[in-house]
Amino acid sequence: MDLDLVTRHLEDGICTLTVNRPDKLNALNQQTLQALDQAFAEAAADQRVRVVVLTGAGAKAFVAGADISQMNQLTPVQGRDFSLLGQQLMRRIEGLGKPVIARINGFALGGGLELAMACHLRIAADTAKLGQPEINLGLIPGFGGSQRLLRLAGRAATLELCLLGAPISASRAQALGIVNEVVPADALDARVAELAAQLAKAAPLALRAILDCVLVGGECALEQALQFESTQFGLVFATADMREGTAAFLERRQPEFAGQ
Repeated sequence: MDLDLVTRHLEDGICTLTVNRPDKLNALNQQTLQALDQAFAEAAADQRVRVVVLTGAGAKAFVAGADISQMNQLTPVQGRDFSLLGQQLMRRIEGLGKPVIARINGFALGGGLELAMACHLRIAADTAKLGQPEINLGLIPGFGGSQRLLRLAGRAATLELCLLGAPISASRAQALGIVNEVVPADALDARVAELAAQLAKAAPLALRAILDCVLVGGECALEQALQFESTQFGLVFATADMREGTAAFLERRQPEFAGQ
């Protein structure tokens, strides 16, 4: 992984990954997508990591989009491959099995919004702008934006953002269900840290089961989803964490989950 493109910091079970191209507003080129994919693969495999926080370097952007200067040179086949590379990363994040929080500190446009939507929680500064402006370039979303936006915000909002290409405020994004919470810019770090710390103390196997239930259930019929949930519910009874959590409740103390 090119450490110049994605930086990694691990403390107290919280792995912070930062897209580090502030001079390009953290735009996603092929190398950055690959570096992110490797960083998330490593986070998935690292037992010390309980939660991942994803953000962008600098005060202006989370990720302002895909790198237009690189896309301008792509052939149709290369364009499809670039899309598949981005979608591979988004699927890895979505299916990581550990909670991923998007710390949206500025512009989250195009590929940046697609990246944020692949995360499990999205916390935005009140100064952030979000959107899918690809239409203005003669393009369409290529990293899964049309589909995740549809699932998060519905058909009307998806068509508005993708057809008109205009960015929206963080508060409007929250109203549409695209982000979970909007906070003042100077409170963003504290709020993300609070949520990450809470998730880092939660039962890792139960967290994974919840993430799997939502991911699988969102793509299949209700009856199949309910069966999957019941199976996951039964499996967590095999964990030491479930015994610890229920015992701690009965003993009126805080549980200490070991991920076992």
